[in-house]
Amino acid sequence: MENRLSSREREELLRIARESIVESVNRGSLTEEKVGNGNLLSKSGCFVTIRIRGRLRGCIGTFTSEKPLYETVREMAVAAATRDPRFYPLGPDELDLIDLEISVLSPLKRIESVEEIRVGVHGLYIEKDLYRGVLLPQVATEYGWDRNTFLAQTCLKAGLDKDAWQDDAQIHIFSAQIFGEKK
Repeated sequence: MENRLSSREREELLRIARESIVESVNRGSLTEEKVGNGNLLSKSGCFVTIRIRGRLRGCIGTFTSEKPLYETVREMAVAAATRDPRFYPLGPDELDLIDLEISVLSPLKRIESVEEIRVGVHGLYIEKDLYRGVLLPQVATEYGWDRNTFLAQTCLKAGLDKDAWQDDAQIHIFSAQIFGEKK
């Protein structure tokens, strides 16, 4: 990431994400919000992760955006709460239970050698044919994976064979500024 977000900016993005989720779940729409702060107006990709009692409840993101970061966070937060195909949409009774995490992404970088991957620092995006899979940097750390396991798990998430990364798959890395609520 070129510009690291300040603690105030991180708190503002978490507030925006939470309020957007609550508004969307309770009303089905969002009121317009304008933010005038520099880094919040930058154009970066991001993922928003929702957990309840430490368990994944939704995660959606994008690698690029032409919108200001705060708007992208709003959109990804609502999408994680309502459109993650792995879960039912978040219900009003769950709003007090959610814990949010935001990952603001660096641009993707295609690598030539898996030796470039630093577990715990890089996330992975693997594509082969029509299949694509992504895992954020913190996933490998949370599960205690080594590089090969991280590659295999990203392939499996893409719907590929676990060893597909060794056979003409395109591998990209990215880093993220990761922050969340403390509940």
